[in-house]
Amino acid sequence: MQPLVQVYRLFDGKVVRIDRIEKDSWVNIVNPLRDDLPLLARHFRIPFDFLTASLDIDETARIEIEDGAILIIIKAPYFDELGPDLMYITLPIGVIIQGSVLITICPKNEAILRDFIEGRVKNITTITGMKFILQIILRSLVLYLQYLKQINNAANMIQKKLEQESKNRQLIKLMNFEKSLVYFTTSLKTNELMLERLQRLNIIQKDDEIEALIEDIVIENKQALEMANVYSDILSGMMDAFASVISNNLNITIKFLTSVTIIITIPGTVAAFYGMNLKLPFQDHPLGFIYVTAICIVLSIAAVLFFIKKKWL
Repeated sequence: MQPLVQVYRLFDGKVVRIDRIEKDSWVNIVNPLRDDLPLLARHFRIPFDFLTASLDIDETARIEIEDGAILIIIKAPYFDELGPDLMYITLPIGVIIQGSVLITICPKNEAILRDFIEGRVKNITTITGMKFILQIILRSLVLYLQYLKQINNAANMIQKKLEQESKNRQLIKLMNFEKSLVYFTTSLKTNELMLERLQRLNIIQKDDEIEALIEDIVIENKQALEMANVYSDILSGMMDAFASVISNNLNITIKFLTSVTIIITIPGTVAAFYGMNLKLPFQDHPLGFIYVTAICIVLSIAAVLFFIKKKWL
């Protein structure tokens, strides 16, 4: 089990875990208990609301400055393979700058931060400055694009299965993917607004490298947003198409069953007439049963031909 608070320093371009908090260190807090939040707020001298907002899964991306501390909430994608319904969701990552220490806090062990810790992100020159925060945002966008492609591929596989046979389970999966895309689209829009406000606040000391990083983030965010909108439109159209197919199949089945019911009713109706205590044709004729049976067969065949002509059978 991982400890509540993990502290890291940058040595020779590598993120290395250390035992205590030092200057220019990165503190990563994952899924703390509610009872631990007041202690963390007092220890790091940050507002209590910064911690609760970072752990609220419904929180939108935003920036807040209070008592010299800066909170930046980033909405990042998360793949929950054990999720009962939605496997692709979005979670907040709270990034707090307090003095020379950078604190990240999130409700789950995010793949984005693990990539930095495990060395999958190259060219790291700082883990406490604004450049590191921009790299976290850019990494989250890379993950957005990766998950969007996975959702699209999974939806295509489900489409092929539905073309062979319609099952509620497959349709529910499509509906869940559509819901995930809505979450992605909303989070990408709030991230875009947050980045615009971040640039207006003049808390970033811009240089050529920072400018290039911001430009990459803007381009990647627009690309991810466009992909999410396109895939969402495709999924919506696919759901509507399959709903029409299912409705059409139901109509065909109802027509077939109605035709069969009417055809079966014909001999039953004739037999019912001959069950009455009335004078009826062929009643006393020695071949009356054969005649009546022949009439039933002829009428049934006529009904079958009629429904075939109407394309109900």
